[in-house]
Amino acid sequence: MKALITGGAGFIGSTLADRLLAEGHAVDVVDNLSTGSLANLAGSRRDHGHRLTFHQLDVRSPDLPEVMGRRRPEVVYHLAAQADVRVSVADPVFDAEVNVVGSLRVLEGARGAGARKVVFASSGGTIYGDPAPARLPVKESHPQQPLSPYGVAKKAVGDYLHAYRELHNLEFTALALANVYGPRQDPHGEAGVVAIFAGRLLSGQPCTVYGDGSQTRDFVYVDDVVDAFARAAGRGGGLLLNVGTGEETSVNRLYATMAEKTGVARPAVFAPARPGELARSCLDPGRAGIHLGWKPWTSLADGTGAVIEWFRQRRA
Repeated sequence: MKALITGGAGFIGSTLADRLLAEGHAVDVVDNLSTGSLANLAGSRRDHGHRLTFHQLDVRSPDLPEVMGRRRPEVVYHLAAQADVRVSVADPVFDAEVNVVGSLRVLEGARGAGARKVVFASSGGTIYGDPAPARLPVKESHPQQPLSPYGVAKKAVGDYLHAYRELHNLEFTALALANVYGPRQDPHGEAGVVAIFAGRLLSGQPCTVYGDGSQTRDFVYVDDVVDAFARAAGRGGGLLLNVGTGEETSVNRLYATMAEKTGVARPAVFAPARPGELARSCLDPGRAGIHLGWKPWTSLADGTGAVIEWFRQRRA
């Protein structure tokens, strides 16, 4: 298979590139390196360089469809995004330019290149809005009522995928991702609480918990997520599928687990809750089990342990 990954130098995209290359596929990576890093692709470039091609290009670029037409991927994995909810609130026009217009460039490129499928990274934490606790873990049948421009953009791209399927016979699967964590994640980003905690615990700095720490998220390990992407190349056509664990983890439990892993007895520092933050979030992955044969397998202890070890090695 010939695959193209937008955002392929990011922590999820580069892990997906590693997986596809290890399976013998040829991979093109498109990334503008605004948040991704070539260092994330170093191992794959060393071991599979003849099957990996990198293009430093923004998904908003008018040149993208031409590049995709030249490379002619069979499957396009669209992971590139402006991924900070707070940035989307502060600058919704910029968010839409990257996440809506950029996605349309990708779809036009896929259509022109004759790709058979687009696998899209949607956002399970935002497209469903703020579900009532009784609806958790949330299913794909829940109304999509996003409360941020970022979530609105992800929902809109899902609608465009349906339209391109009907108009141009371009197949798709949209994966609504929970809170993905793992090695290579940027500790400076808004969403990377696991990476933030790992970096600060190992450097002896206090970790800040916003609110009382009882807020929950569905933390799913990057290797598990990449497995869902790989499976979606040939399954799940025309569907939105949740990719999460179905288990709520409080920020307090996350901190306690990671503090124990690093041998830190110091309690977290508590700060005022951030405005607009969801109290609880969790996705039901049952539909992905049916249509992809997928389920998560990495425990929170094992996954956070792998992140801590990765940070240790970087520090060494």
